[in-house]
Amino acid sequence: MSKTVLYNNEDYFNQVSKQISLLNNEIDKIDEISRNIFEANKNNKKILVAGNGGSCADAEHFVGELVCTFSDRNRGALSALNLSSNNAALSAWANDFNFESFIKRQVLAHGKSGDILILISTGGGNIENGASMNLVEACDQANIMGIKTISLIGKDGGLLKNKSSDYILINSKQTSIIQECHMSILHAICNNLDVLMKQ
Repeated sequence: MSKTVLYNNEDYFNQVSKQISLLNNEIDKIDEISRNIFEANKNNKKILVAGNGGSCADAEHFVGELVCTFSDRNRGALSALNLSSNNAALSAWANDFNFESFIKRQVLAHGKSGDILILISTGGGNIENGASMNLVEACDQANIMGIKTISLIGKDGGLLKNKSSDYILINSKQTSIIQECHMSILHAICNNLDVLMKQ
């Protein structure tokens, strides 16, 4: 009986490695984002994070690292919220109003001028198919409120590329590879915060 030929994961790992190595070109931007987060926290501001699907899981992971610790177990806590994680509020708002405006509503509820909103999206928002338009609406609202918007995006960057205060774009069309890179960026930010918060 012949074995089923499985996916070429060697090629997949090579593609992931190539894209992650290209993040060396984004180190200055990663450092700037890290300093922005550090300064916001020092000024008693919040870090708001949001994403959909796998990017929601990445947002939850990142917020957990900020609130708790990363490598330095003695590092102080940072005030951070995953705006996608309140299931009771999400289901109530989506049922009574619509899903697209829920993250915007969360920004209105929790955001203040000087906070930072980090949006994680593999596509960046597309008005034609409706993908991630909840993040686009949240970005628009944050910009109105004086909240700095930073997007981690992929593919062609979508609407968030031009609406965000700053962004890092992963030049790949494959969702899983983009997500691997986004998590590497988030962990790099955590590395920087461990250093910055020792000052």
